[in-house]
Formats: sequence, structure tokens, C-alpha cells
Amino acid sequence: MYNSYQQKAPRSQPANLDKRRKILLYCMLGGMVLLVLRSIHLQVVEKQFLQNKGVMQQVDTVSVLAYRGKIVDRNGEPLAVSSPVQSIWTNPQELRKADPKQLKQLEVLLGLSAGKVTQLQEPDEKRRFAHIMRKVNPQLAAKVKAMKLPGVYFQREFKRYYPAGAVSAQIVGFTNMDDAGQEGLELGFEEALKERPGKQRVIRDGIQRIIAEVESVREPVDGQDLQLSIDQRIQYLAFKELQAALAENQAKAVTMVVLDAKTGEILAAANQPSFNPNSRKHPKGTSFKNQAITDVFEPGSTVKPFVVAAALEGNYIEPGIEIETHGSFAIGRNVVKDVHNYGTLTLTELLKKSSNVGASKIALQMPPDYFWGVYHKLGFGEAPELSYPGEARGSLSDYHHWRPFNQATVSFGYGVSSSVLQLAKAYTALADDGLLHSVTLLKRDTDDRAVQVFSPKTAQQVRAMLETVVMRDGTAYQARVDGYRVAGKTGTVKKLGEGGKYTEDKYLGVFVGMAPASNPRLVIAVMVDEPSAGKYYGGLVAAPAFSKVMAGALRILGIAPDQEESMPMLLVKKGPA
Repeated sequence: MYNSYQQKAPRSQPANLDKRRKILLYCMLGGMVLLVLRSIHLQVVEKQFLQNKGVMQQVDTVSVLAYRGKIVDRNGEPLAVSSPVQSIWTNPQELRKADPKQLKQLEVLLGLSAGKVTQLQEPDEKRRFAHIMRKVNPQLAAKVKAMKLPGVYFQREFKRYYPAGAVSAQIVGFTNMDDAGQEGLELGFEEALKERPGKQRVIRDGIQRIIAEVESVREPVDGQDLQLSIDQRIQYLAFKELQAALAENQAKAVTMVVLDAKTGEILAAANQPSFNPNSRKHPKGTSFKNQAITDVFEPGSTVKPFVVAAALEGNYIEPGIEIETHGSFAIGRNVVKDVHNYGTLTLTELLKKSSNVGASKIALQMPPDYFWGVYHKLGFGEAPELSYPGEARGSLSDYHHWRPFNQATVSFGYGVSSSVLQLAKAYTALADDGLLHSVTLLKRDTDDRAVQVFSPKTAQQVRAMLETVVMRDGTAYQARVDGYRVAGKTGTVKKLGEGGKYTEDKYLGVFVGMAPASNPRLVIAVMVDEPSAGKYYGGLVAAPAFSKVMAGALRILGIAPDQEESMPMLLVKKGPA
């Protein structure tokens, strides 16, 4: 039996193996057929379903918003801040379901032109994303949300807001729709103020809503805050007084700079006309730049104190010198003239009467290289380095090209140009006992770049002379400030016209002064461009604005009066009414 079984077993084994192989082959073929059929079903029959599923959920990388740096004044008052707002966008493919009447209501609500939104419903519109309106205030966005329009969505963004409006517009500047600086300090300090958005991976649904946060790729970094030297109280005071001066003198423009005489900080830099940085709509020709910093002019007689100071400092004249003027002074074929024949003048009387002849004679006592060197040290022809876009450097011609008449005209402010800021800066050398300060728009306690241009003795001598300019028989009586000694100088400049010739009916009225004159804390420079109401002398159009702003600024800063005869009156006024 055993042998018989042994002989039969091998004959049945191949048959069993063949059967198994056939079953396995059929299973494999069946599986392949099923896979092919499933593939065809998915790619053909359920194609749209799978595409929709792919759209419904997808991993995306999104930006995480950060704040642009704030700009504040020296006391922390905000001048530029970023506020959260909503941007309204749509998926045009879904917007087709919306009622056209509701879309017209939306256009009216947002103040959009007719058809701007409804045209997104057109059949040929292929986009899945389109902005309806960016940076809408939250109250208005809430009204749009309440309409519950299909295909209309909201995205959080930031909008730059300027609380001071037009008052500080030409200092601070403004940003564009994407919060990039376009003018002023917003542009000049763009790299410091600019935020660095973060990145995050998220899962979105089919209508682009974030349904899950996956991971943080990069953390957001807020921009740096910027604290200015500007005192918004003084800036507002200057702005309002210039507004009045512009109207009263029917001028083309009016500009003012207020400097701290001890630190070189710019406490105010105002211009009229100005603009509202919170509005995107401005009249044609609106100047967005701060003309006190960017525009230049010939400073006229306001430079005469520097001529006197230079000559005294270099020992080219004696303090007690007397100068024969007689109304005119021939220099070669050219003639320098005064408004009147002032006869014989002392240095004090020269500045008080503003004699061109006297200034010319003093200037010609000095070697050209020395005279030029003093102007250069005072900052004429050099940019103030504020990091303010378009800041002017002015011009100071090379003394190698000077002829005697050129040297004479430079002594009374022709043939040299500066901005209002540069002129005010130069006066710090007289205000702070010969120490010329650098200027800044950023708050600081001390000036590490100050340069000694004149000796304290020279600066004090000239400052005493300039006090007489504000006396009753001086050229700037209207610059006086009750309770304070004031020192300053007027300038009345003919404007250059076409062909490089001076006009006979267009002027610049200028005044630069300091107070309290015993130990000046503030320097203010004012320029009135093309006054046309009948007056054009600096002492009549610029000095009144100086007086009002200086008086207000001294009170704001709590600076004590130094005019002895006025002190008892001021003390009485402080008592009960």
C-alpha cells in the first residue's frame, strides 16, 4: 500500500499546481481589469468631482501681517499710525449668483463707479480673485458684510492714518496703498519703518477661507517706531500763523522753521499751502515736499550779520569802525546801492539800517578764501543730512571765480542760495555763542556734530547789534515779543525771473531771529514768497508771523522772560483778574 501511494502521488501533483496557477492568473487579470475600470471611472465619470475636491482643500502659504512703525513727536503724540481695516474682494465665479440689484447697492454704498462690481459677473470673466475695494473702515465693512452677498469676502489689512492731518503732512509724508513710503520721512526712513510680514502654512477650503493652521514658517517683525524732534504744539502754532500770513499777504507760499538753539533739533517746519495726507485726492499742483527743507532762494540781507561776524573774527575790522556809505558804491563798472543815503554808519547801524554799501565795503576787506570759508563753515552749499528726500544743499560759488563785485553781492545775499532750514541753522552760530549746530528731525539731547565757527565774544557782539533791528527805528519792529529781548535780521529779495534777470515786482520777504536774546533758546526763520497785498519788506510780511510763533513757543516751553522792564507787567498779569 505504501509503495502504491508513493507511485500515485507524483502523478496528481502537476494537475494541482496548474489549477492554482490558473486561479492566481485569473485573480491578477481580474484585479488589473478592476484597476483600469476604476481609473477610467475616476478620470472620466468622476473627473469634475475630484477637481472640486482638490480645490476644496489645499495647503497654502499666507502672509502674517505686521505693523509698520509709528511716527510720533518729541512728546509721544502720534503723527502716523497703522490701523486695522478690511479689504473687500470677490471670487467672480461665485459672484454670478448674486442679485445684480444688490451689487448696484454695494457700488453706491462704497462710492464706486456704476458697473465696477456688476461687470465681474460677465460670463467671460475667468478670474477667481478680484479686489472690490481695499482698506475700508470697519464700520463700512460691517455694512457690506450685513448684505451677505455670495462670492464677497473680507481680508484684514492695515491703513496708514495721520492724526495731525495737514499740520505735519509735509514733514511726515505719506505711504501708498501697499504701505510703502512715498514722500517725507515715510520715504526717508522706509527701511526702519517698514514691517516684515511673517509666513504661515494653512489649509484653505474651496472659497479660500482658512480652515486650519499647519505651521509657522517665519515670524512677523513690526517696523521700528520713529520719534521726531518736532513739537506738535509748536508745529500747529506755526501752521496756523502761516495760514493767516498767506491770506493776509496774498502770497504764493509761506514757510517757517523753528530750531532749538542749543541742540539743533527742528521743533517745527511748516508750509502753506499744505495738503491732507489722509486723502488720496489733492488739487493739481499740490506740493507734497517740505519746502522749508527742499526749496532754495537767495537769502538777501539776512546774511549781513555773518559778514560782520567774519570780519570781526578775522580782525579785518575793529568793533568801533565807522563806514561811509552815501547811498552808492562803485565797484569797477558796477554799482552797489542802498535804499537811502545812510551817510556814516557804525556796525550796529549798518545792520539796523541794512546797508548793502556798508556790507560790501566790509566784505572787500577780507580775502576771498577766508570770506568763502566762513560761509562754507556755516553750511551754505552743504546738505543738512537729515535723511529727508530731496533736501537742498543750496549753492555757494567757488571763490576762485569771484571778482570784487561778486564778493560784494554775496555779502548782501545775492549769488548764494539756501533753504529756509539752512538759513536758520546758520543763525545757531550767533545764538549759541559761536557754536554752529547740525540740524535733525529726530529727538536728541545733545549735538555731537556742533562746530565752533565764531568766538563767544564775536557772537555776543553781533547778537547785541541785531537787537537794535527790532527796535522802533529798526527794520523789524513788528518782530518784537512782549517780555523778551529779540535779535534778528530782515531780508527783502528780488526774485530771479526768466533769462536770469531779477524781477521788479516779485519779492521774497524774510526774517530770521532768536529769543531770549540774552541767552537764545529758539531760532525762527520765516520766508514769504511773492506777497502781493501791497507790502513786501521782510519786516512787514515775515516779522509779524515770527513774533506770534516765537511768543507762543516760548510760553509752551516755559522759557522765562529776559526783558526787565516787562517782567513786572507780566507778573501782574499772572495774578487774579
